[in-house]
Amino acid sequence: MLKRSVVALQPLGWDFSNLGVRHTPTPVPPRDEWWGKDAGGAGTHVMGSKVDLSKKRVKEAEGLSKMTEMRMAKKFEKQLQEGTCSVPDDFLHLSDAQISVEDAKLIMKAAVATSLVHVESRVASSFGLGFYTIGPGGEELVSSVGSILELTDGMALHYRHTAAAIARQLKSGKPLEDILLDRARGHVVSKYDPVTGGNHCAIGGTEYDFVVSSTLASQAPQAVGRALGASLAHQLKVPSKLSPNAVSFVSIGDGSVNHAQYLASLNLAEYASFRNFNCPTVFCVSDNGIAISYKGHDWLQKRFLSKILMEQHSANGCDIFDVYATTRRAVESARKKKKPVFLLYKNLPRRFGHAATDRQAAYLTPQEIESVAEKNPLEYAAAQLVRDGISTYEELAEMYADTWEKTKKAFDIAVNEPKVTSRNELRDLTSQPLWFPPTEADGAKSFINTPPNSNNKNLKPKDKHPMRKHMTRVFDELLTDNKECVYLGEDVEHGGYYLVTDGLARKHPLRVKDFPPEETMLVGAGIGYAQTGLLPIVEIPYAKYLDCGIDQYYEAAIMNWLTAGRQPCGMIIRLQGFDRGVFGGNFHTHNILSIPPGIDVVCYSNGPDYARGMRYALEQARNGRIVMSVDCTNALNNKHAVASDTDENWLMPYTKRGEMLTFDDVTVYGNPSARIAVITYGNGVLTSQEAAKELLAEGIEVKIIDSPYLSGISEGLVESISDVDAVVFADICKFGQHPFASIISSLQNRTLLPPRWQICAAQATYNPLGTYLTFLNVPDIVQAVKNVSG
Repeated sequence: MLKRSVVALQPLGWDFSNLGVRHTPTPVPPRDEWWGKDAGGAGTHVMGSKVDLSKKRVKEAEGLSKMTEMRMAKKFEKQLQEGTCSVPDDFLHLSDAQISVEDAKLIMKAAVATSLVHVESRVASSFGLGFYTIGPGGEELVSSVGSILELTDGMALHYRHTAAAIARQLKSGKPLEDILLDRARGHVVSKYDPVTGGNHCAIGGTEYDFVVSSTLASQAPQAVGRALGASLAHQLKVPSKLSPNAVSFVSIGDGSVNHAQYLASLNLAEYASFRNFNCPTVFCVSDNGIAISYKGHDWLQKRFLSKILMEQHSANGCDIFDVYATTRRAVESARKKKKPVFLLYKNLPRRFGHAATDRQAAYLTPQEIESVAEKNPLEYAAAQLVRDGISTYEELAEMYADTWEKTKKAFDIAVNEPKVTSRNELRDLTSQPLWFPPTEADGAKSFINTPPNSNNKNLKPKDKHPMRKHMTRVFDELLTDNKECVYLGEDVEHGGYYLVTDGLARKHPLRVKDFPPEETMLVGAGIGYAQTGLLPIVEIPYAKYLDCGIDQYYEAAIMNWLTAGRQPCGMIIRLQGFDRGVFGGNFHTHNILSIPPGIDVVCYSNGPDYARGMRYALEQARNGRIVMSVDCTNALNNKHAVASDTDENWLMPYTKRGEMLTFDDVTVYGNPSARIAVITYGNGVLTSQEAAKELLAEGIEVKIIDSPYLSGISEGLVESISDVDAVVFADICKFGQHPFASIISSLQNRTLLPPRWQICAAQATYNPLGTYLTFLNVPDIVQAVKNVSG
């Protein structure tokens, strides 16, 4: 009897509880954009004694004064003190923008705070205390976004658009000191960072700020998913994080418009608008004309915009009033019409390098570097505020000096706060905690199950069903019992390629829906649906097609860790078209699985286990975990475990409601006392039973352990091999890409394997049409068992 606990894979001998102080950090690559100029060198301070950052500033004042960001900050400070800011004559006035004095001051305050946070992040980086140096670089006036959006609108920001988040937090009433401290915590990876908990540096701070990873444009598919998901949730009358009138705002830089994920997002939003589905998404792009070192050559404005099939708005990104007025029109249009809109900020300078490690001198002349650094939107904004009587230079200079002091103080505090030091803690953040069935929370049970077909001989024909029928029925059950549960995929409304969703769209209208055939948006929409409060099941038509949406798959996997558990995206991914088959070749009988941390992967061999496992998976998804269930095509309609027996013993009755199969459960076929075990999953259970029959005829008895959980070591597996002399792992994935490799390593590290064991798997090649040649076959298992039988 074992305590219930799925064991994560980890190397032998690592003590995750107390790692001590890291004194000599490993050097980082010179072009790593996430580290400061000197980070990774001998002076990098990761954890240890208290640091007096204010004294370091004084001591190194001369060197810091040569930093471009510092020089320009001091120059602007002097312009405010002397009242010498200028603005082009054609920039808008207060009356043109219809902006209140209070909003104008808030926008300016947020813009100033953003620029000074960047300056101090560079200071911290220069001392090896800061680890993220991408800054606003001339895009500070995006702060208008935070002033205009409602506090409950969804917002996912490009890494240069911190000003929007700061402005919205100021609008909410949060003190500037607290906002600055939280931003400093992100830059120095303090454990107290409210966004990532010290795991990274990301923009956020409220439940409506959706955290963005560093992957180009990866925020866009999820933003469209939130817009569609919130609308659907309100149609279904189920709770949603976003209100019926909310908009989904997402921003990127101009370089990212070329990214496939962004193009897919625009396409789905335009498709939704064409179909008259509510999709109130604001796509914001800031165009500074350069993507790190790659110049845009006016491609975006001269050609790209002509291809966009949605309402467009464009503003001069250096004009505070134009940015405000144009942004407000765009947001109001999306909110009122429930349609996507495109918002462009143009004429922006990238005043400084992309990050501290950016070698601008490699692709820009000294004159170009200095010229663009001199172009300061904050100077123009200050001149506009003074010109229109909103503020005075004296007030602005005082605000600037006060904000800078508060920013310095924030970094002084943050650099001395604790960092993440526990590997256990990081590993625990990978997923939300496991949900335990109420009757099994105490763990007082065995996780070794008897075969679900044990009593098949007494069944009536009407009670005998292939696996496919069990799958259809359990999805119907889950949709019936959980009004927030939705099923999305490609060709699912008519039943799908394998009839698994047959009839479900008619019974559950609005909740079983087809998407255009594009997996990036399918997975991304699933994430967005989950973030709004829905419980999505996302079907990928063939396992190989997950490759097309793989970045969003990894986005889902990392999100719980990236947000320190604050923004999980619980969902089920159903991956079909996997393993053995003669039709479609490698592209429809794929047998490689990607199992990153943060994804629970299962592969069932029969109908009752699938139904029980799917009920359990839904509860895990409800609790914020991501479960991917992999369907073996060959098993869906199989009648016999051993084809030559023709006994229909793989046709089984549907399970009772409420019955579940946990990640710790395994099922043992054959004599439980046999001294040789074959461990397998999915279609491998059928292949192994064929092999067992051949082996028994030669006097070799084996038991087959069906172990469907592939993301770690289940307690049932540990329990079931505790008394065997030899083990064969029969993996249906390709050798070198097989999930049992990690499980074997972890079992061996924990000295849980018997002395004799062997692995057999599918061939390390690709699957041709019309043959089973490359798949795991009976002779593979037979030979492996003979090798270990002694």
